[in-house]
Amino acid sequence: MVKNTILHDNFEVNFTLKGFTSILIGVYFFLLAYAYKYILDSFLIEDHALGLLSIQIIEIIFISLAGVFVLFSSLSMFFSGKRNVNRFQQQLWNGKTKAAVRKYFTGILIIFSILIILMNQGLIDFITPSFLILYALFLFLFKNNARKNLLYLSGLSLLLGIYCFVIPGYWYSSLTILAIAHATYGIVER
Repeated sequence: MVKNTILHDNFEVNFTLKGFTSILIGVYFFLLAYAYKYILDSFLIEDHALGLLSIQIIEIIFISLAGVFVLFSSLSMFFSGKRNVNRFQQQLWNGKTKAAVRKYFTGILIIFSILIILMNQGLIDFITPSFLILYALFLFLFKNNARKNLLYLSGLSLLLGIYCFVIPGYWYSSLTILAIAHATYGIVER
C-alpha cells in the first residue's frame, strides 16, 4: 500500500453480510448447532463424560458457545469490511458504519437478554424459536436498499421460528437449514 495517501469517506456501511462473510457465518451456525446437539445427546448418555456435568454447567457452556459464535461472526464481518476498504482506499469508520455497529451490538445485547430470560424462566422449548424470530427481525432491520435479497434470509428465519414453536424438536434442523441458507446467500451474493 502506498504511504501518505488520503483515504476517502465513502458514506456507506462497510460491514455487509455477503460473499465469504455469509459463508463463514453459515459454517459458524452449522458448527454451533452441531455442538449443541452433540452436548445434549452426550448429556443424556449415562456413561459419557458430559452426562456427569450439572445442568448449570451445560447452560454456561451453551452461553459461552453462543458468545464465541457472535464473536467469530462479528470478526468475520469486521475483517471483510476492513479488506474491502483497504482495497478501495476508503475510511473504515464513517458515520453510517458507526451507527450500524451501535445498532448491531444493541440488537445482539437485546437478543442475548431475551434468550437468557427465557432460559432462567425454564422456557427451554421457546429459546430456539425466539432466537430465530428475533434473528429474522434483526436481519430485517439491517437490510438496505441494495441488499433486498437479505429479506429471503429474514423470511426463512421467521418461517423456521414458527415451525419451531409448533414442533419444538425441530430446532436442530432449523439451525442447519439456516446455516445452509447463509452459505447459499454468500455464494449467490458475491
